[in-house]
Amino acid sequence: MNKHIAPSRETGFAEPDVMPGSLPAAVAASLLAAVGDVALILSADGRILDVAVSQGELANHGFTDWIREAWVDTVTVESRPKILEMLAAATGGGAARWRQVNHPAAGGDVPVRYLVMGLGDPDRLIAIGRDMRGAAEMQQRLLQTQQSLERDYIRLRHAETRYRLLFDMASEPVLIVDVEARRIREANPAAHRLLDASDGALVGNPVNTLVDPQDRDSLVAYLGAAEAADDRAPILLRLNNRRGEVRISARLFRQARAPLLIVRIARADGAIAGHQFDSALSDVVERMPDSFVLTDRDLNVLTANGAFVELAEMPSVERVTGAALGTWLGRPGIDLEPIVGQIRQHGSVRNVATILRGSAGGVEEIEVSGVAAPMGDGECYGFTIRSVARRPRTAPMPTRDVPRSVEQLTELVGRMSMKEIVRESTDLIERLCIEAALTYTADNRASAAEILGVSRQSLYSKMHRHGLGNLVAGDEIDPK
Repeated sequence: MNKHIAPSRETGFAEPDVMPGSLPAAVAASLLAAVGDVALILSADGRILDVAVSQGELANHGFTDWIREAWVDTVTVESRPKILEMLAAATGGGAARWRQVNHPAAGGDVPVRYLVMGLGDPDRLIAIGRDMRGAAEMQQRLLQTQQSLERDYIRLRHAETRYRLLFDMASEPVLIVDVEARRIREANPAAHRLLDASDGALVGNPVNTLVDPQDRDSLVAYLGAAEAADDRAPILLRLNNRRGEVRISARLFRQARAPLLIVRIARADGAIAGHQFDSALSDVVERMPDSFVLTDRDLNVLTANGAFVELAEMPSVERVTGAALGTWLGRPGIDLEPIVGQIRQHGSVRNVATILRGSAGGVEEIEVSGVAAPMGDGECYGFTIRSVARRPRTAPMPTRDVPRSVEQLTELVGRMSMKEIVRESTDLIERLCIEAALTYTADNRASAAEILGVSRQSLYSKMHRHGLGNLVAGDEIDPK
């Protein structure tokens, strides 16, 4: 049974009036100076009467030049309330406690932790300080190490996600086998389909139970040979329960210092175990609450789950298959190309904010994550789409003062005619819409015009009228 351990706390001498006896003034002064890195003798109003520095580097920062100065004037503005609180507690008989303050210096602020106590004389106080720069540097290194670990963890998560996606999507049955126990650690959906096993039923079983009893010794011997050499040719064996002949190949690899075998199974007649993409992915992604869509390199939809079909406001997955993903995803010509560019460059993209436009006119704010995976001689892209309509979306705010409510607009009544108020409000809204479109498109005027639903010439004319940007050669202004 674990005993309860009380939290640690500071304690003083049991008999401070008796021990350690009377000390000469010089000894007491030396002792106080040696307790901390810096010791200050203060008057009751907080003026520094004397300074003792045992940390030589602090003297180089001007600590010894504070004599006859107010202590509160030697710290930064943020630390002044702490100085006043320590002085008030020391003169008022309150409990003394350590407080950290910052002293301005040429190379940056110097953090010092102080404890203020009385010296028996009502007009004398002492402040004992400890240099905290070493602790601050250690804390900074700890923070940097933590951030590095978090970055490594994110990279590991991304690699694990890509591995899991490829492992589950593979049309070829694949097993991960423990070398020592000869048991299956992992099996992809294609292996479960080949052996007519329910999801997860193969994990933990001896690998030799997959083949006919007469071929089990041959399989064990082949796996032993695969441990010694990487260039072993596939072996032809019969599956159990008369499921036919297959070619089995194995290769050794190590994970966390444990030897494992990756075992691949192929039909002896050359047929690929599994089905088309819609059948292969149905068990994996159909039950996902988030939308999932698989496309080829040209971003034409190969398959999608029911959540995506519903979000795209389409009647069935057949109506989605073969169509361009840009029909629904992202603002026209803006979002999809940068997303795909990131996937092609880095292999994946994560939590990109954009919109999904339904076929019935609905618009949903979403976050998109995507990954590239090999497919035949090329590659395919998998996208997960999550609705974030309930989250507040930040939009660019104007940098100048503009009317933000109906009350502010109605205050113009009496100063301007209604026609002028309406015209000014219309111009203001038009200018804000143009600025927002240019911000979203990174000043791409052709895309901004497409978002606003106007022609490029009309956009150039409105920009010229509102004084937005400089027209360049080739920008034609609509006289209208």
